[in-house]
Amino acid sequence: MKLSIIIPAFDEEDSISLLNDQIHQNLKDKKITYEVIFIDDGSNDNTWQEIIKISKRSKNIVPIKFSKNYGKSDALDAGFKYAKGDYILTMDADLQDDPSEIYPLLEMIKEKKFDLISGWKKKRNDPMSKTIPSKFFNLITRKFSGIELNDFNCGIKIYRREVIDSINLYGEMHRYIPLIAKWNGYNRIGEKEVNHNKRKFGVTKFGMERYIRGFLDLLSVSFVYKFRKRPMHFFGSIGVVFFLLGFISAGLIIYEKISKISQNIPLELIRPVTDQPLFYIALLSIIIGVQLFLAGFLSELIIQINSDNKGYSIEKTGNNDKD
Repeated sequence: MKLSIIIPAFDEEDSISLLNDQIHQNLKDKKITYEVIFIDDGSNDNTWQEIIKISKRSKNIVPIKFSKNYGKSDALDAGFKYAKGDYILTMDADLQDDPSEIYPLLEMIKEKKFDLISGWKKKRNDPMSKTIPSKFFNLITRKFSGIELNDFNCGIKIYRREVIDSINLYGEMHRYIPLIAKWNGYNRIGEKEVNHNKRKFGVTKFGMERYIRGFLDLLSVSFVYKFRKRPMHFFGSIGVVFFLLGFISAGLIIYEKISKISQNIPLELIRPVTDQPLFYIALLSIIIGVQLFLAGFLSELIIQINSDNKGYSIEKTGNNDKD
């Protein structure tokens, strides 16, 4: 069994060496093999030099460098691709995630057979400007996803290898890995209360804008993973509604004119169909409905063309011997 520890870092030159030492101190007496993957996410300070320095004295360090800052999701995704462990643990580089939590999380996921375990910073050492918006964000995500986690954005989490192999990260999707995992069939999601240390060096890299981006990404990931296999269910349904509304509205307008004509009302007293704004709204609704239906149809064709990549995983049971 091997553990991969993935640590994205952005402008954390003062924390890297100390964090690596703490990880080693907490794991040196444990009977596990582990690697630590540091990803320099385009830092402007000497973070990369610190990573190279510790990699020269520790054989289990895997250094990765980005040419510019791509964000935490891309950094984690790169780490996932390089990781060789049976279990994957992620944590932040700012020393607020406590390395003493690594082994208990590993033991918990093995013993209780979870697919992933998320940390819960129940007692946070952050200012109220971070804790209050975070609580609101977690409440919305919890209600929306149906996953009973108290801290979706906690940096320290541990996963089984199969879970990581089933997901791709981009944007700000890292906080929604539990949600993506659930939609991929990995429902055994646990939570563990973890220590949260005060920041020792530097300043936080996140502002209020991350919650706005996070909410937009929640909508995005929900749409992509809910309708990625059946886009016609989304586009087609809305398209049919628009088309029917437009068709019925236009039909009522035309029926009204025919009815007045049948009552021998002079044509010059009957308002032309094309003079009525509702007719153009109805026509526009029909066009939008047809376009949405075509969008769903084309999306289905694209999925069929790429149907070789099914997007599911198969667990081998070992009972493959022929009788």
